[in-house]
Amino acid sequence: MASTAPARGMRDFLPADVRRRTYVIGVIRGVYERYGFEPLETPAVENIETLLGKYGDEGNQLIFKILKRGEHEASGQADLALRYDLTVPLSRVVAEHRGTLPKFFKRYQIQPVWRAGRPARGRFRECYQCDVDATGSTSPVVEAELCAAACEAMQALGFSDAVLRLNHRAVLTGVLDVAGVPADKHGDALVALDKLDKIGLDGVKAEYETRGLRPEVADTVLGILGAAALSGVVAADNAAALDRVEAFVAGHAEAVAGIATMRTVLALAARTPAAHQLRVDLSLARGLSYYTGCIMEMTVPDLAGSLGGGGRYDGLVGMFLGQAVPAAGFSLGLERILVVMGERAMFPAHIAATAADVLIAQWNADTAGDALALAHALRAGGLRVEVYPDADKLGKQFKYAAATGVPLVVVEGDDERAAGELTVKDLRTGEQQRVPRAEAGARLKDLLTPTASGSL
Repeated sequence: MASTAPARGMRDFLPADVRRRTYVIGVIRGVYERYGFEPLETPAVENIETLLGKYGDEGNQLIFKILKRGEHEASGQADLALRYDLTVPLSRVVAEHRGTLPKFFKRYQIQPVWRAGRPARGRFRECYQCDVDATGSTSPVVEAELCAAACEAMQALGFSDAVLRLNHRAVLTGVLDVAGVPADKHGDALVALDKLDKIGLDGVKAEYETRGLRPEVADTVLGILGAAALSGVVAADNAAALDRVEAFVAGHAEAVAGIATMRTVLALAARTPAAHQLRVDLSLARGLSYYTGCIMEMTVPDLAGSLGGGGRYDGLVGMFLGQAVPAAGFSLGLERILVVMGERAMFPAHIAATAADVLIAQWNADTAGDALALAHALRAGGLRVEVYPDADKLGKQFKYAAATGVPLVVVEGDDERAAGELTVKDLRTGEQQRVPRAEAGARLKDLLTPTASGSL
């Protein structure tokens, strides 16, 4: 018999899961929209040439490729692929619709992406990203607003200990140059450095050796980045961290300019919700190859890896359009946020509520129409109502309501119908009372409110 489990790294989302996901997405979307970002959606499938060459060698290996179909299937070649992230599709959209989009295009996008990596805690092969991006400006105001939006979204979800780490690719380039890393090995050095929090210093050294870099280069690079990188603790004093690295790369014009940009972003963000969460982390590398300027990553103490990240990628749109279009963005990872919120019990109580407020019991098969009519009247009054479909014994119907978390059960039997009343049982208290049928909607709402005394 075929397995009923989903494919490895994929999941089924049961009702409770969907409620939690919907809640988090709603909070994040609300913050993004308050910042003036507009919604965008792109296809799950992209032409394979759209994705290849945008993420570096490791990213290319994680793309889910789709083989040619029909008469071309036997070739074993791929012409399509599932989207790997939301940034490259956005860049394609900006290039495709450049004539109709505004000069400064701010968009948010909340959709799934697919990566053929090894599943782990908070890491799946299908996952949702919650992105905000802005194209058309090189101003550091863009980065400051992205930082503010990401931090405000995390605050709205209840994360008081999230840290937004900040670095700049030009600063990393300067550090690598000073350390003596050949220019053609910068990409390898950054990919290895990006794993520092996961594999530690010894692991980075081993990666350097595997990639053809001398192990002692890791000591030099991490020495320039400072003791904070070695201990995994970001700088508490942002200005001091920048002063320290600036002293090392004083003769490197690009790195000095990058440090100046970081100082500006920090100054601007100090007047936003990101003020107390931004920390300079000189070891932050971000493995994707398309970043060109500031890079950011959101972390919390109890999760290895990040809850999100982003940065400036001024060259990506130009790969499609043939002319430079500045851009920057930030992406929150829904799956990891859900993992941490679940482990910390951060979801509001109402998120765990059942889909219905009231269950209407089925008295007998002949009165099914009356039950449906009553349900319609109560729904019209704003209540969420489920009708029990079978004329089972009332005990079974009460048991079903209790098992599914429905707080109120309404019974309209022969006696109640003759008297123009309903029997309402509150399964939370065990109390049962009769109410006039005409007043049922208002009386049920009173009982469902948190301030209800427990009586009808």
